[in-house]
Amino acid sequence: MKISFLLHNGYGIGGTITTTFNLAQALAERHEVEIVSVLRHRELPNFALDPRVSLRPLVDLRHEKEHPLHLRPAKVFPAAEYRHGQYSELTDRRIGEHLAQTDADVVIGTRPGLNVHLALQAPQHVVRVGQEHLTLDNHPPRLRTALRRAYRRLDVLTTVTQADAAAYRRKMRLPGVRVEALPNSVPDPALPAADGTAKVVVAAGRLVPVKRYDLLIEAFAPVAADFPDWQLRIYGKGEEHDRLGQLIHRLGLYDNVFLMGAAAPMEAEWVKGSIGAAASNFEPFGMTIVEAMRCGLPVVSTDCPYGPGEIIEDGVDGRLVPVGDRDAMAAALLDLVRDDERRRRMGRRAMENARRFAPGPVVEQAERLIGEAIQARRAGRPVAAERGGMGRTLVSQGFAARDTAYAAASRALHTVRRGQR
Repeated sequence: MKISFLLHNGYGIGGTITTTFNLAQALAERHEVEIVSVLRHRELPNFALDPRVSLRPLVDLRHEKEHPLHLRPAKVFPAAEYRHGQYSELTDRRIGEHLAQTDADVVIGTRPGLNVHLALQAPQHVVRVGQEHLTLDNHPPRLRTALRRAYRRLDVLTTVTQADAAAYRRKMRLPGVRVEALPNSVPDPALPAADGTAKVVVAAGRLVPVKRYDLLIEAFAPVAADFPDWQLRIYGKGEEHDRLGQLIHRLGLYDNVFLMGAAAPMEAEWVKGSIGAAASNFEPFGMTIVEAMRCGLPVVSTDCPYGPGEIIEDGVDGRLVPVGDRDAMAAALLDLVRDDERRRRMGRRAMENARRFAPGPVVEQAERLIGEAIQARRAGRPVAAERGGMGRTLVSQGFAARDTAYAAASRALHTVRRGQR
């Protein structure tokens, strides 16, 4: 079977790119997989990609930035979408041509505007899967209105959390569309896990206001005061860099808190730490939380909407603290810094519990969803049926259960060939 991903810019850096590459590479074990990048701005992607996965652009900004059609605003890509300013009549045309000519059995959109293209322009033989990496409530009202109209033409809509899937079912009213949570996956670590002895707290992500690195730095001040041999290392780049540097110096933490810059991949940096930290006001999923846990770090995180509470089991493999509560964040960090045995025990549990986000279980769910969508399309019935069962299994049982129905759907999927449309 051929699976095609439609991605904004596979040559950039970001969580959606990372999780798309992860899923595509895992699916390539058994399927023909391609990633179609709407935009390209450099010769090679930032992230290594399995050679079995093809990557090709539709608009190369190195040569076509001044193309007459690229100077006109997009008409198909919704105006209320965050990335609208980067799209144009040229991208409208190239995306439409690509979808009309695709020989893929399944096309997976990876952001709202691309999901709209997919819903409106994909040919009838193609199974249309829209992915949401943000949350419904995070979308502005005008965009939600546009999505409500377009998304009715999708076969499957996936979100990264159970909470967001429930919001789509409750608020969007998408008859015939299968809405289910499909969490992001993180590859199996290649390096030995952290052993909990390093006196280092690690955080990673874009240096932007919503991530609240200022709060994390302030929360680390009591840790540094009581345990001056501990460090906080923050990896990433962004608009907050200079302001955070000034805060570090103002608090006198220049020997304890370090802005490390971007690192890709992050695995080698996670295993140098003993605790992970995340202080976001909002987190659609929490990719870095899973990355840290898979490397053996318990994570102290704000219990923000939507992801952390579905990843961390408070007091077992990490800690959840109220959003914006600097004192609670400091107390949780200090608890783990003071108690070596508890920190190591929670790190081991974090590594065990985060296995449910390994590529294998996530790919199994993706294959099941695609297989059932293909079967429904051939039978001439809506894809929406019994929903959410596997999603609940992912969260509550750590992917342990693999019942007969899912196995049968997966076997049926593997027999599909493009000539059987």
